[in-house]
Amino acid sequence: MSFQATVSKLQPAVKELVLSVTRDGKELIGETEADEKEVLGWIEKTGQGNLVTENKLKDLDTILIPKTYLATNYLTAADVALYGTLHPIIAKLQSSEYYAVPSITRYFDHIQSESAIRTSTASLGDVFKAIALDIDHAPKTEHKVEVPKKKAPKAPAAETQPVPATPAAEPTKSTTEPAEKSQKKEKKKGAVGEGVAKDKKAGGKAATKVPADDGEPVPSMIDLRVGHIVDIMKHPDADGLYVEQIDIGEETGPRTVVSGLVNYIPIEQMRDKYLIAVCNLKPANMRGVKSFAMVLCATSKEGKDGGIELVQPPPGSKPGDRVYFEGAEFESATPLTQLNPKKKIFEIIQPGFTTLDSKEAAWVNHETKSIHKIRTEKGVCFAPTFVGASLS
Repeated sequence: MSFQATVSKLQPAVKELVLSVTRDGKELIGETEADEKEVLGWIEKTGQGNLVTENKLKDLDTILIPKTYLATNYLTAADVALYGTLHPIIAKLQSSEYYAVPSITRYFDHIQSESAIRTSTASLGDVFKAIALDIDHAPKTEHKVEVPKKKAPKAPAAETQPVPATPAAEPTKSTTEPAEKSQKKEKKKGAVGEGVAKDKKAGGKAATKVPADDGEPVPSMIDLRVGHIVDIMKHPDADGLYVEQIDIGEETGPRTVVSGLVNYIPIEQMRDKYLIAVCNLKPANMRGVKSFAMVLCATSKEGKDGGIELVQPPPGSKPGDRVYFEGAEFESATPLTQLNPKKKIFEIIQPGFTTLDSKEAAWVNHETKSIHKIRTEKGVCFAPTFVGASLS
């Protein structure tokens, strides 16, 4: 079915809004054939009245829990159609009622703030007037991302002590054999730490031993990896924060990351960006959304007023590529599974992070003045324009 035929099934006012935002179907209908099929499918569901009913808002709320946009990972006509259909329903709800469907409320507020929506609704009078949602006083909910649980290791004695070679011990040996194999498998799996990508996918030099977090902090304790922003939205409860979904090459999928960059980098310049992620900080709640990593940024030597940029990986980088520090003592080291916040490891190392005259990212040892560039197997990471920037 064509775009025009699908849109014709929408309510007249919603149809007019969709055609206005998409310039009669010339924009926002899907960047690929597969995306366009998804967009048309969701518009059809919306037009049939099966997706949005006052009695089934909970069902729609469940659908929207993992979504920033309805059909793809960017704004499309499907979002415009759903927004327009939801508008009269949301307009009638009391705060306690829209608090009861937090995913719809978050989604609706996000879509109505899109510039393409605001431009078109302004030309349509009060039909789709912006709805003020009292999100600041909404009950705080924690947005969790499932992370794999590591099995607790068996007691060392079960692995290291030999089983006595007596007839009575034979059953013990046979029953513990699977456990020992499982233990060895788990040990091998965890050898590079919970947050470290597999070498065959991550690239870089093979890590050889896991460092302990005692002794003097060193930069190789920090787990840096190439990341790719696959989705981004403004935080529903904080004007200065973005909530990103960042692919760092993990089988469990993208990590949720919260970054305070709204006032420094436009959202259009964040979408689809490749970056460097700090992956072994302790997860932190940021206004109700748990952040599982940090985006490494370069701040102008004039301070934040001078600008902030994303530190870039070298061309050809892939999500999950290992990022390491040049130097024999660092290149083969494995990061800690998680930095202990009490030991302030990142805070102690961070003042040495900078960009050189070449704009290349590096860590400078404040005692020896030795320079250790931050790199992947493909090349050195860099800031687009800043020299002498601080990195954090």
